[in-house]
Amino acid sequence: MNDLGELLQKLGIARIAAMAVVAVMLVGFFAFIIIRATTPQFAPLYTNLEFEDSAAIIAELNATGTPHDIRAEGGTILVPRDQITSIRMNLAQNGLPRRGQVGYEIFDQQNTLGATSFVQNINHIRALEGELARTISSISRVQSARVHLVLPERELFRRDVKEPSASIVLTVRGQLSTGEIRAIQHLVASAIEGLNPNAVSIVDSAGTLLASGTGSDETSIAAQAIEERTLGIENRLRTRIEELLASVVGAGRARVQVSAELDLNRATRTAEVFDPESQVVRSAQTRETGDQSQGPGNLGEVTVANELPGASENGTAGAGGTSHTSTTLEETFNYEISRTTETTVTEAGAIKRLSVAVVVDGIYTYDAAGNSDYAPRSQAEIDQINALVRSAMGYNADRGDQVEVVNMQFADRPDITAGSEAPGLFDFTREDLMRFVEMAVTLLIGLALILFVMRPLVKKVLAPEKQPLALPPAAAVPAAEVQAELPDPHAAARAREAITEAWLEQAKSLGESQVKTLKMVGELVEDNPKQASLIVRDWLSEAA
Repeated sequence: MNDLGELLQKLGIARIAAMAVVAVMLVGFFAFIIIRATTPQFAPLYTNLEFEDSAAIIAELNATGTPHDIRAEGGTILVPRDQITSIRMNLAQNGLPRRGQVGYEIFDQQNTLGATSFVQNINHIRALEGELARTISSISRVQSARVHLVLPERELFRRDVKEPSASIVLTVRGQLSTGEIRAIQHLVASAIEGLNPNAVSIVDSAGTLLASGTGSDETSIAAQAIEERTLGIENRLRTRIEELLASVVGAGRARVQVSAELDLNRATRTAEVFDPESQVVRSAQTRETGDQSQGPGNLGEVTVANELPGASENGTAGAGGTSHTSTTLEETFNYEISRTTETTVTEAGAIKRLSVAVVVDGIYTYDAAGNSDYAPRSQAEIDQINALVRSAMGYNADRGDQVEVVNMQFADRPDITAGSEAPGLFDFTREDLMRFVEMAVTLLIGLALILFVMRPLVKKVLAPEKQPLALPPAAAVPAAEVQAELPDPHAAARAREAITEAWLEQAKSLGESQVKTLKMVGELVEDNPKQASLIVRDWLSEAA
């Protein structure tokens, strides 16, 4: 204990305090590093949650003892990164999150024994709205959706039936295309019996009307259909030609633009053609008639000979009379002539004319230093590219199609290193980069703490205390020792004189420094008498 007390007394209060501060800072720094290394990395489990879903998810996480954090006023929940998949599966098993909508699970939570038909109808509509909202929210550009359905009931003894309708409010990322808006309309109409897609109105969160839902603007619907068909044809042809040219001139070395002109007229043509050369006998009729008459020999005479059987013929012959017989033949033929009836309906949207413009970059050569040299393509290559484009687009000269292939130098030079190497060891993701930045910041803080805080404190602790310079008298040096070292008495005298002279020089220099210090202090006192008096007064009070 005495040795410890002497050590503490020897070190002094300043050194002990500095050592304590250094120890505390070292322990705190390493404790921070250990806690930071052992703390799990959090990542967003869900974002943009409704308060009901956020409360239900937090209750489920608390029940399972899963660590979590809440951000964005409850809209974002963070959980350990390595447990995200399992946590999402467990929450999905419990039907979370519901995105603020109630689906068909509303019937699982209620007792339908005492429910009235009105309550059942309301629950049915709520379930339909919730399920449709969830389905619409699954579209990539739709962040959230809210659906309202109007399903009128048919009244008894009433012929008129009111048609159902729907209204949808969307929160979108960016802007929805016309095709996506119509897809949502048809999606909702297919899920509701008797609902017309044109009776679905859609509004975004900014209050912009995306679909009116009036159901009577057939002209605008047809115009939208024609526009979508035009864009579809142009995009399909452009993609086809660019993919074909990319394999020839390289990726990104060709730009293609397609302009399609469609026939918007709808025509119906009916033609009936008779072919007289192709005749077929349908029916035939033959009629034959005969007529017999006798001459004037014994006409009008009645005799016994004429009345006898067989006497007429003999009597006529004998009397020299004449007879006349005639026959008529009639034939009727009915023919069926071949007839062709043709009805042709030409729908709007047929391709009327195509115009394709292609810009192809030239050829680049690189020297050993990596400098590029541009050279235009030959006319033979341009002709080959032109032939490929005509074949890919289905060129028709009678239709008036146009194709232009031009070789021009692009403003952006091709990157010869892009895509030449596979992802290597130093290809990091965004999460890896954020982790490295965090480690670098922690390392910099540690180095700054060591260099600018701990190092001066340790240096102060280890620095020896300054002792006042003492000049021992010459007699303090034992003469026997000097004589033992120097056997010559004259040499010993000279040694003592040298030592004395060195002490004198050292004392002289020390005195000169003290004189300079006193002179400087005097000048300071003369220049600042008030401050000097205050300092002296403080010294006197401390001494007291």
